[in-house]
Amino acid sequence: MPASPTDSPEKIKDANTRYHDAAADSYDSKWGIDFGPIGQHQVRSKVAKALGRDPVGSLGDSLEIGAGTGYFSLNLAQQGLLDRVTVTDISPGMLETLATSAEGLGIEVETVVCEAEELPFEDESFDLVLGHAVLHHIPDLDRAFGEFHRVLRPGGRVIFCGEPSRYGDRLAALPKALGTAAAPVWRRMVGASALEDPVGNGAECSDDHELESEVDVHAFAPSDLRGLPGGAGFTEVRVSGEEAVANFWGWGMRSLEATAEPETVPLGWRKFAFRGYVTFQKLDSTVLEPRLPPELLYNLLLTAKKPG
Repeated sequence: MPASPTDSPEKIKDANTRYHDAAADSYDSKWGIDFGPIGQHQVRSKVAKALGRDPVGSLGDSLEIGAGTGYFSLNLAQQGLLDRVTVTDISPGMLETLATSAEGLGIEVETVVCEAEELPFEDESFDLVLGHAVLHHIPDLDRAFGEFHRVLRPGGRVIFCGEPSRYGDRLAALPKALGTAAAPVWRRMVGASALEDPVGNGAECSDDHELESEVDVHAFAPSDLRGLPGGAGFTEVRVSGEEAVANFWGWGMRSLEATAEPETVPLGWRKFAFRGYVTFQKLDSTVLEPRLPPELLYNLLLTAKKPG
């Protein structure tokens, strides 16, 4: 469930900071984030779908918005697709985890804690502004896109992927409900322990899980995303979609795992769930995505250009 439409921007940002700080240490394992060949292929594929072509050569100096633990920027940088890498997030905890991963991968990254609506960078500082699953967390998207336009050099691009579609968000309610209903049987089967107070009924949950329902602000129709860049002065706006079966599978697995203490979920189960997700991604990309309009797919991808 998304945040209430009456929630103030300050409340939404506070929930996002607290939730993502608490989740930072376990975020990669929780969401199956990979920095090897699989993760690199996933991220490159998403950028290629957004652009309508495979990226050739470097995309230039980059600024990632809401970078989290680095799924997008670190996987792109490993493939030589980014030059100077700057990442931002509202959560200091997420950026600390990202910096540790970047050091282990030998990637030089500048991390900056800030809000998307107020970027602390000079005009025309970057060739690319990008993000993954971040726009739906930002309260004031018009102001944010104004900032993206300001910090981009002429001819620069925005690329955002992994944004929930309005239809896909409604579809996700089914696997979430099925996963939650099946969770007690699943925990017994795999030997996982129930998460104490998983829905936040009074006691403070150790990973602030109760805030997960408050950090999402938007689910988009493709027309919503098409309109945002134009209002900020961008041109060549392109919106596409990806994933159907993969997200049905992913939300089912995630709903099961969300009821268990993370350290008690067996590694074998996590590998099984992740392999299933990757398999269904392939089915989506080869069979469903070429045939279905973006409105019927779960994730939306956006790219636009600053006139140069």
